[in-house]
Amino acid sequence: MPVIDPSKVPVKTGSIYPEPYASMMKGRSSLRLGDAGGLTQFGVNLVTLEPGALSSLRHWHLNEDEFVMVTEGICTLVQDAGPVEMGVGDCAAFPAGSTDGHHFINKTDKIARFLVVGTKAKSEVATYSDVDFRVEIGGGKATFTYWDGTPFAGPR
Repeated sequence: MPVIDPSKVPVKTGSIYPEPYASMMKGRSSLRLGDAGGLTQFGVNLVTLEPGALSSLRHWHLNEDEFVMVTEGICTLVQDAGPVEMGVGDCAAFPAGSTDGHHFINKTDKIARFLVVGTKAKSEVATYSDVDFRVEIGGGKATFTYWDGTPFAGPR
């Protein structure tokens, strides 16, 4: 099955985040194109951001590389150095272990889309830069904690 028909790939909405962070992801959806093609070593997702939507909380990955290319509209990349507008064809790379937290915001009144390609590590830790929150993923399960590793019980 080398050819993937995106119109036949289920649209993923929602978030694995607990509240109040899950509600902040309204207007974001994705197509898991790599999964649809049977890829197991890396993920390929086409993310759609409605006007005003966020891609995620600003974060960085301990074990996974991430590469992004804008395919439609304008996305604002927010990172430690500040915001950068990215248009069609613009790319960004986030090496595993780099603590420069990032996310994308659609600040326009039109749909924006970007392709994300990233490692599928057996275990991963994502740390969120602007809130005391992180997720550990392993064994098919996500565990949410504060930065110090204690169980997450809501924003501090």
